[in-house]
Amino acid sequence: MGHIRLKARISNPLEKSKYVELELLADTGAIYTGVPGSVLRSIGVVESGKRKFKLANDRFEEYPIGEAYIEVEGNGVTSLVVFLPEDATPVLGVTTLELLGLQADPVTGKLKPLELYLL
Repeated sequence: MGHIRLKARISNPLEKSKYVELELLADTGAIYTGVPGSVLRSIGVVESGKRKFKLANDRFEEYPIGEAYIEVEGNGVTSLVVFLPEDATPVLGVTTLELLGLQADPVTGKLKPLELYLL
């Protein structure tokens, strides 16, 4: 499957008029959504803690986390975001995808609605 890139609006969850529009890489291997820290700070997203993450090179790094309002394809949710280093590619993680009711379709290389269960 190729990479799925998509447009998203990232907003301050308390002041949605403060936002940026970014191209994100849908990364089903990433648990959380990650955006360069300076971008999140520019719209007033605040750090609420830190978490340790395993990187692709098997190293562990600690990064700040916070909450942002994320809109993709007409759907929006408040989701945990990671304050990434400035040179990192912004990613839409699987937790945010599922909260949005979306999933990656490996056949088409696009997002599709997620079948939601309430059992």
